[in-house]
Amino acid sequence: MNAMILCFIFKYMKKILIIRFSSMGDIVLTSPVVRCVKQQKKIEIHYLVKSQYSAVLISNPYIDKLITFENSLNSMITTLKNENYDIIIDLQNNVRSWWLKLNLGRRSYTLKKGNIKKFIYIYMNLNYLNEHVVDRYFNTVKSLGVYNDNGGLDYFLKKNTVIEFDVSQDYIAWSIAGSFEQKKLCSKQIINVCNAVSHPIVLLGGVSESNMGKRIVSETTNKRVYNFCGQLSLDQSAYLLKKSRFVLTNDTGLMHIASALKKSIISFWGCTKPSLGFAPYLNHNQSIEILTNRSSPCSKHGSRCKIQDDGCIKQIDDKVIVRAVTDLLKR
Repeated sequence: MNAMILCFIFKYMKKILIIRFSSMGDIVLTSPVVRCVKQQKKIEIHYLVKSQYSAVLISNPYIDKLITFENSLNSMITTLKNENYDIIIDLQNNVRSWWLKLNLGRRSYTLKKGNIKKFIYIYMNLNYLNEHVVDRYFNTVKSLGVYNDNGGLDYFLKKNTVIEFDVSQDYIAWSIAGSFEQKKLCSKQIINVCNAVSHPIVLLGGVSESNMGKRIVSETTNKRVYNFCGQLSLDQSAYLLKKSRFVLTNDTGLMHIASALKKSIISFWGCTKPSLGFAPYLNHNQSIEILTNRSSPCSKHGSRCKIQDDGCIKQIDDKVIVRAVTDLLKR
């Protein structure tokens, strides 16, 4: 069926299910597609996501109904069938999403992940990806006449978000989190940077980074480093990102939220690389990307390193980070 006919059909389709189960950063990266689909006339959007990541979307005004699940989708099939969706947009593309589409029996449009291209890039150092993952998401809906408005990523904070911290001060936010140890800078690298910077620094991360944050605060000579790891809601973390001077971050979900909030970003890359398609989106003129010397990624998600067990990101020289921080402070 050609694109013209599909666009005509899309005008008469009212209810759409968008699927992206996880994870935080990937869900944020789908936000431009959600916005641009919603801009079509009289479209009702439902979004299916794992419960643990629902906070990313809870305040998104472009989503009419947020549907969450814990582990199993079996109990939801009847409920989803009763919604009578006209279209399913699958931005997950895994066994679960295929099983779900099979059971719902509706016209669907599915993300092409480019896994073969990723394999070639990781193991042969030949990069044929050449596009950001957001552009891959838009390729999924292009035949429906939905195009990128170049408005960037979205993240919507609740209006009543508050935190016991003086956000009026000129501080730097630093996300020390990572889905794998191999994607994180080590405590020593961060401590050395904190020692060289006189500005207040706020450390952000989850419960698993709590002890790391405590160690950094106790060992740095900068007495204006504050550890909020494991103490905040997602909105509170986003609020601190929004009010900061700029953001330092590993390749993690908070990096993409910072991008959605239009922050200047210094990002750190080791086992993963921006060229896999996950660089801060539409933020290049404000961003500094600090990479290890290795040109190709070690693994697709950063769970394995070809150089050292704890990740080649640990090879990034803290002096390079200090220079980047100094550069942004001068802007």
